[in-house]
Amino acid sequence: MTAVIGEASWFCCGTAWGPCGSAGGGACGNCSSSKHQHAWPAASAACISITDPGACGVSLTQRGCGFVHYVTNLCNGKEVGSSIADCGPNTHQFCGERTCCGSSCGTNRLVDLTASAFSAIASLSSGLIPVKIDTVA
Repeated sequence: MTAVIGEASWFCCGTAWGPCGSAGGGACGNCSSSKHQHAWPAASAACISITDPGACGVSLTQRGCGFVHYVTNLCNGKEVGSSIADCGPNTHQFCGERTCCGSSCGTNRLVDLTASAFSAIASLSSGLIPVKIDTVA
């Protein structure tokens, strides 16, 4: 997979941690807000049919539970490695959504990081950030 540029958001799963209350374990059953994990719109064929990144013109490689992506915040250069623990975000609902900092922009919501993973590269209050997503650190 070559690197893709998009947007990252954050979500809660598993046991309570930081700003998160208790929530479900995600599609993989092991999701935890306190771990560096993420939801990926192409976590399975069933996931792709729900998230439909192709509706936004985005082609993502299908990767299963536990696969590690490296997500770099384009605003500050900070990077976090996180593993797939859930299906999401619903990319097709955010086609054309754009987040920028200076001249660095990301379009289409492509990854939902756990609160722990997001906070490693940005303040949770940021909500959305432009990112580069890659399989190689």
